[in-house]
Amino acid sequence: VASLNLKEMGEDYRDEFSLDDLRLVGGGWFGDYVRAVMKSIMDQGHHLDGMDIVIWSEVPVGAGLSSSASLEISIAKLASELCGLSLDRRSLAEIGYRAEHDIMGIPCGRLDQYASAFGGVIVLETRPPFRVEELEAGDLTFVITDSGEHRRIISVHPIRQNEINEALRILIEEVKPPQEIMQHLAHNYYETRWEHLVDSLEPYLETIQKRLADRIRFTLRMHKSTLYAIELLRGARPSREGFIKAVGEDFAREHMIDFSDRLQVIGAIMNYQHILLRDLYEVSTPRLEDLRDTLLEAGALGAKISGAGMGGAIIALARDIESGEAIKRACAKKGYTSAWVSTPDEGARRETP
Repeated sequence: VASLNLKEMGEDYRDEFSLDDLRLVGGGWFGDYVRAVMKSIMDQGHHLDGMDIVIWSEVPVGAGLSSSASLEISIAKLASELCGLSLDRRSLAEIGYRAEHDIMGIPCGRLDQYASAFGGVIVLETRPPFRVEELEAGDLTFVITDSGEHRRIISVHPIRQNEINEALRILIEEVKPPQEIMQHLAHNYYETRWEHLVDSLEPYLETIQKRLADRIRFTLRMHKSTLYAIELLRGARPSREGFIKAVGEDFAREHMIDFSDRLQVIGAIMNYQHILLRDLYEVSTPRLEDLRDTLLEAGALGAKISGAGMGGAIIALARDIESGEAIKRACAKKGYTSAWVSTPDEGARRETP
């Protein structure tokens, strides 16, 4: 395996291993992602042949843009094509998830792997059987801009997940809300049925530490506003009543929205979710805020942190490609030169020159 990106950076860029004795190297070694994917495939009973792999990626590492998942799914797709495995998109996603979560021990969810495998815009149920709904989103144009700030992005995700899990433990073991609420709670973030709690859990958060309560508030409000955004992407007509229910009266009062403009409403939801990420999840930084301000001042309809935060990228919604390119140029003038104008595209695929 050879990484051209690492070669350009003057770092160790080659890895070689036997499929008969597959072990991880550790220490953040890039080849471990390839090793873990191969092991994940073979653990499913598939036979693999030896191969030479060259990797080149334009996805910035540590920017909250799923660089690891895109690598995992690309490697899994390559192995499937070369070895005649005929793995479907769901199988590719699960192989990538098991490689990173189970084999490498990284506390990730499934969304990045499923997004890389399926492409487009998807709704993923995070509990078994991990149902995937593919949405039509042909009119969406995004400007994805890397802040260049990556130093703390690795550690924040497990910390926030542990805080949510601790808050759930306190609610279950100490606060003990009524059974109609308890039945939807679990000690783990991914097993809690948040969709049944968005309007009922708030009164019970007053009795726990504010920092932990805010992590739960973030999750509830993020979930609620996401459900409304999904309705809009499914084709529902925006309304003031639905918007207020999704984001609350305070935010709605402060933002003048044209509810005949679906893109403007979706952009407002993105702005609302960024505020949640900044104030309740506490994963923004001054540089991210400056970048977001630049995007909005240049005409973005909405902009929010992508990924875990504390650095990384901001994803912004543009009116169209032309507007997106103008926003990109405005970012470059402020020194944010790593930016892409993008529309939803298909997931991992084989390309032949």
